[in-house]
Amino acid sequence: MRRIAISVVASTLTLSLAGCGVLGATGDGGGASPTKGNDITVGLLLPEKKNSRYEKFDYPIIRDKVASLTRNQGKVTYANAEQDADKQEGQLEKMVADGVDVILLDAVDAKAIAGAVQRAKDAGIPVIAYDRLAEGPIDAYISFDNELVGEVQGRTLLDALPNADSSDKIVMMNGSPTDPNAKQFKDGALAELTGKVTIAKTYDTEDWDPKNAEANMAEAIEAIGADNIVAVYSANDAMAGGIIKALEAAGVTKLPPITGQDAELDAVQRVVSGDQYMSVYKSYPAEAEAAAEMAVARVQGRDIQFDALTRDKVDSPTNEDIPAQLVSVVALTQENIAETVVADGIYKVSDICTAKLADDCDEIGLK
Repeated sequence: MRRIAISVVASTLTLSLAGCGVLGATGDGGGASPTKGNDITVGLLLPEKKNSRYEKFDYPIIRDKVASLTRNQGKVTYANAEQDADKQEGQLEKMVADGVDVILLDAVDAKAIAGAVQRAKDAGIPVIAYDRLAEGPIDAYISFDNELVGEVQGRTLLDALPNADSSDKIVMMNGSPTDPNAKQFKDGALAELTGKVTIAKTYDTEDWDPKNAEANMAEAIEAIGADNIVAVYSANDAMAGGIIKALEAAGVTKLPPITGQDAELDAVQRVVSGDQYMSVYKSYPAEAEAAAEMAVARVQGRDIQFDALTRDKVDSPTNEDIPAQLVSVVALTQENIAETVVADGIYKVSDICTAKLADDCDEIGLK
């Protein structure tokens, strides 16, 4: 659930805070937390490896930002659950036992982890929900504006169907039912799509697994007919890859518009070639660096900085008025690849424009 969604670009916020001296403030309010020095340990729990962003972007960015904020005295202890909720609970418990100072948690199962979050709280260890809104007594939450992600996907998909009407059939491939973000993506997309097209089949895809998405899409093709599917809403890029495999296996040579999310390299290349219509670019450096700042500020008792970084409020099923930061997003299409992932240094043009895609890159002016 999202009660207030004032989107803030984290990198811009950081600059504005630095300009007014807030980043160096220690905070001296009556509710200030006990301060620690720079020799701190941040526990980082990420959910899976199927999506390349976690290993390639989130972890190294957070690690490096914590080091820079603590004069290289602070460290990050990292664990990846590989989509196993029980494994992640054990990882969190170990971090509590090891006495980390603060935990950044990207939950595999937002509901199932609530008990472990409570035990961390009981041990005096703050938990900040990262990217997914975990249940239990978390101290703060940082993520992208998830309903906006779905709205951007739905709106851009309709842009690809200028003559669509309510009789046109699409397939919705949503994310994992254990991920609260997936419901927000779906809700945002439905707000744009409902009444404008017919959602002929919809799936909640277990574990966000591309193989499950491929199997679901094969079932949808069998039920609807490949020629009757005008577009596919895919909640992320990895599943879009599975959807394309199913369509190609069914003999489809002209792919319908397909959405995505995360701007993975394979997906950006599919956008270049026209196999995937769009992705959603989310600035991982902005989110990850802001998360590191929140964690360090929280454990060092820098309350002014922490409050400035968490100006939004959200509710989870178990807690209300959780301090939050919601980072904005942008639709990535052929028209703005250079202005998004290339300009932000996520990929070089040479990474995207392989020999196989040279002609496609020339055609869209990506050089």
